[in-house]
Amino acid sequence: MKFLLMMIGAVALPVFAADGGADLNPADSVGVSFWLVTAGMLAATVFFLVERDRVHGKWKTSLSVAALVTGIAFWHYLYMRNVWAGSWDASMNEHLAELMKGGMAEAEAMVQAAANAEGSSPTTYRYIDWLITVPLQIIEFFLILKVCTNVKSSVFWKLLIASLVMLVGGYMGEMGMADAMICGVVAMLAWLYIIYEVFAGEAGKLNASSGNAAAQSAFGTIRLIVTVGWAIYPIGYFLGIGENPDMGNSNLIYNLADFVNKIAFGLAIYVAAVSDSE
Repeated sequence: MKFLLMMIGAVALPVFAADGGADLNPADSVGVSFWLVTAGMLAATVFFLVERDRVHGKWKTSLSVAALVTGIAFWHYLYMRNVWAGSWDASMNEHLAELMKGGMAEAEAMVQAAANAEGSSPTTYRYIDWLITVPLQIIEFFLILKVCTNVKSSVFWKLLIASLVMLVGGYMGEMGMADAMICGVVAMLAWLYIIYEVFAGEAGKLNASSGNAAAQSAFGTIRLIVTVGWAIYPIGYFLGIGENPDMGNSNLIYNLADFVNKIAFGLAIYVAAVSDSE
């Protein structure tokens, strides 16, 4: 494990420290949020890998998946933050420097104008990340149930298919491949189905009938994250569509949602694993 962490540090830290050819402007609150989420994902990945050795064997796979979720997100955020920061050219930075002298409000207005410029938002790369990490989070649901009871693979496949419908619908809407409003509704219906399944469906019933208090607690926390935490994403989606999309605030909200949900997922599993291992 120590060797693995050394390898992660050797690869990740130099890349994280590099600016990727684009400077982060302190007036760009969205750019700052990209940087903070990148750092948070790296810290969470290292934490989950280190703490993996403290828990019972039946929880190790769950914590490994939690580390995979944040680790993959870290790698994608390295690229996404540079895509965002790279949308600022030299002349924009000069204008911002001048505007900063006149007041933060004018500088932020310029930032917002640049944020809404075509090509500055890493939407495609964000969905690539979600297409990998969201199914991994579904696997975490399944693994928690496996810890405490016998569970059919059909439970996993129902949740996985619903999550893919949610993501594909969102992507098609944001990329203009179909009517954005209809795609948004389809995505939200798929999300509501996931909520139904983990509360009143087979997954929820299996959790309720299990005898493992730690696993039940973790499942309940993650169920709350899916209900409340995932509700942040539709806000970002609807801000980013329409005739005048607000890509700055859309990305800010997406970054907040990723930071909260991906790390909280892993922490819920970690707390349950430690409790069940004592």
